[in-house]
Amino acid sequence: MTPQRPVQVSKREAEVLAALAERLSNVRIAGRLHISVRTVESHISSLLRKYGAADRWELAEEARRATPPPGHVAGLPAARTAFLGRAEEVAAVLGLLERERLVTLLGPGGIGKTRLAAAAAEAAAPAFPLGGAFVDLVPVAEAFVAQAVASALGLAQRPGQSLEDVIVRRLARGRTLLVLDNCEHLLDAAADLVERLLSACPTLTVLATGRERIGLQGERTVPVPPLPAGSDAERLFLARATAADPGFTAAREDVAEICRRLDGVPLAIELAAARGASLGASGLLSALDDVLRLLTGGRGPVERHRSLRGVIRWSHDLLTEDEKEMFECLAVFVGGFDLAAAGAVVPGLGAGPVADLLGRLVDKSLVVRTAEGRWRMLETVRAFAAERLAAGAAQAAVRERYLGWAADTAAELEDMPAGEWRDRFDSVADDLRAALAGAPPGPADAPHRLARSLGHLTFSRRFLDEAPGHYREAARRASAPDEAARDLRDAADAAHALIETGRSFDLLLESAERSREAGDGDGEAVALAFAVVTAERHPSGFDAEIPHERLRALLARAAAVGDSRDRVVAAHVAAARAWNHFAEKVTPDPSLAGDALVAARATGDPVLLSAALDACGIAALTAGRFREAHRIATERVGLLAAMPRDVPYPAPEITDTYHMATSCAVAAGDLRAALAAARLAASDDLVGDRSPVAMSTLLQSLVLMGDLDEALSHADTLWEACEGAGSPLAWTAPSAAALALAHGLLGDEDGLRLWRARAERIAGDARSRYLDSYAAFVDARTALRAGRTDDAAALVERAFAAFPPQDWYRGYARATGAELAVAAGLPDAPERLAAASDAAAENAWAAACLARASGRLHRDIGVLTGSAEAWERIGARHEQACTLVLIEDLRARR
Repeated sequence: MTPQRPVQVSKREAEVLAALAERLSNVRIAGRLHISVRTVESHISSLLRKYGAADRWELAEEARRATPPPGHVAGLPAARTAFLGRAEEVAAVLGLLERERLVTLLGPGGIGKTRLAAAAAEAAAPAFPLGGAFVDLVPVAEAFVAQAVASALGLAQRPGQSLEDVIVRRLARGRTLLVLDNCEHLLDAAADLVERLLSACPTLTVLATGRERIGLQGERTVPVPPLPAGSDAERLFLARATAADPGFTAAREDVAEICRRLDGVPLAIELAAARGASLGASGLLSALDDVLRLLTGGRGPVERHRSLRGVIRWSHDLLTEDEKEMFECLAVFVGGFDLAAAGAVVPGLGAGPVADLLGRLVDKSLVVRTAEGRWRMLETVRAFAAERLAAGAAQAAVRERYLGWAADTAAELEDMPAGEWRDRFDSVADDLRAALAGAPPGPADAPHRLARSLGHLTFSRRFLDEAPGHYREAARRASAPDEAARDLRDAADAAHALIETGRSFDLLLESAERSREAGDGDGEAVALAFAVVTAERHPSGFDAEIPHERLRALLARAAAVGDSRDRVVAAHVAAARAWNHFAEKVTPDPSLAGDALVAARATGDPVLLSAALDACGIAALTAGRFREAHRIATERVGLLAAMPRDVPYPAPEITDTYHMATSCAVAAGDLRAALAAARLAASDDLVGDRSPVAMSTLLQSLVLMGDLDEALSHADTLWEACEGAGSPLAWTAPSAAALALAHGLLGDEDGLRLWRARAERIAGDARSRYLDSYAAFVDARTALRAGRTDDAAALVERAFAAFPPQDWYRGYARATGAELAVAAGLPDAPERLAAASDAAAENAWAAACLARASGRLHRDIGVLTGSAEAWERIGARHEQACTLVLIEDLRARR
């Protein structure tokens, strides 16, 4: 396959792409470029196709990192020296990559697996139109393999998604290559991830390297042998020796003997060649006699490994004392490091001496300078350095300095401007994690600071699954209970951002307990009150709902221990009282919700204000005042600009605001506003356009507006999100039912039945709260479309059932039920029309539907024409078309 041509974009597309890199919303891009939002959406759709990106955020990564388009393997190490030999091995690997899906290069450390994998990946790249990534697993701990892959691909997680799901969607787009280098210390974790990726991504190919097989079915292995004598080994030695000393010369037989004694191991040859300038070929041979004199008894893998260790030991022994100290101290870094990091772990040296020592270690091939301007140790060399460090007396002090460097570096990253910190975080993240994992147990300042910073940084980086654990670790490391309380509150907010409200509730109770231990009554009151609100307001994220009496007891405790004169305490307690007044969940008391709103406004906190507005909005919805609820939700959207996206605290309110903005607009029949809110949610960095929040906000709007094909194009995304969610997503059931409606309106009975069943499954035990009225609406509307009247009486009866107050779609159900009664000729059709008339005052969709039903009942073309105009006003194109057909039929009959 020939390499794919570079992506060609227009000037306007380039401007949109640059704006995406700045994380601008479609509205802001439209304002900057003086074009319409619809035009922005069109340009983004074009760019998604051209770049083969899964969503706007992946497209933004392409733009932000200036990553070359398709066929590019991200993270491929840039070679600083020529790749010599291995022609047969490269050809063998390329042949296997053409027909196999999992290929593993096997060999001991120092044999050249990484260079061979990089060379093969670069050569194979044109055969993978959607590119791929090269992932160095050396610095990665077992729990963070997915993060390493996501970092290499430039991916991020959104609420309701797992990071692995995000990776799957990226790699499933087309023929892609994933290189996992150095899997030996992560065999189980790597095998689990590779197995899932290969199962879910039929066009993915994985090239792995390690000292052992990954162990999956279908794996093909390529043993990486030593370099053969007589050509490649000697070429490598001479190339590296002359790079160190351009004047280096040696007899061919001496070079051949050196390579023979080093068993053709590339790393051993490079280490020896680095000493060529100072010792000459004859000096090297004499030195190798001493180094290898004890190594006898064959030339198998074990002996080759012993030969390599001997050469590394010999190279180490030749170092000066300050070089040895630097060499051993650098062993603490699991990944790469910069000049400041190296200086941080070696005491008493300025930048100049550190740079000098690093340069000397590079010259001796014990440290490698990367193309990114950083340094690293090859893993085999680092293992030896770590042994030397552990054998000495300085290890504890070096590790303490390493921990201090990590804590300080994480704090610096937190203070860096947006857009500048992320690449640096990705380059040091494994060392930050390793420093925290290796810290001595128990409370202490440095690990506490580091854990808190990691919680913040991983949340900002959108490794959302990871963030709560770091905040919990911070709580364990805290020296005082008030610090632990703060850490646990952040953990609760981070869990809530994952839509895991049950987990958030438990963390809030732990936070309250730590506040109690600290004697902080206000902190305890805030945590307890917020726990009550969480359980009452978001019960679908709990495995089992918290009993009302238990929540009432928690509220009583909050009111008793907090200072009511404190505005924040007063706002939280007032909110808890409003939500906990009735035994039924998601049913705040209207009067108490008003009190909570007054208290929240007094704090000036947009998060507390948004939450109080939601209580008022839910109260209005419950009372059937849908237009008022829509107005309140719109006010909440106006508060979003004041909420930061890089900390967990506002995250639950941000995602809920988008959900409620669309739900309330749909409940009021304002479909254009619902779609606008959905588009805004999709453009928000915290939500993204493929999360459950984004899908649930978008699908109902699209279906009701008649964009049935576009809605169905997102169906798999919604189902994958619901299947992969860490907690129940019952609140997305209406969106699943909307997809059933789309299938039904298109005459696809199988699709209708499938998605009706899925909606029931998603709703689970919360069916009555989230699904009943919407399901009744879907069943009545699809019966109308199919002209099915045999069960019309039963469907109409269901549409007029006494739905629970939290079910906000009863206007749709009753209006559609009334029209079905008319179409089926049921004798009570006029009474049904009258009974549904209240819905018309609060729901523009219901008003248009009831007008159509009345026109059908009375065969009144004028009324039907008014209905068609009403459908046009709200953007319901499918319903407008259906109404126009009725008008033509009625005219034809006359």
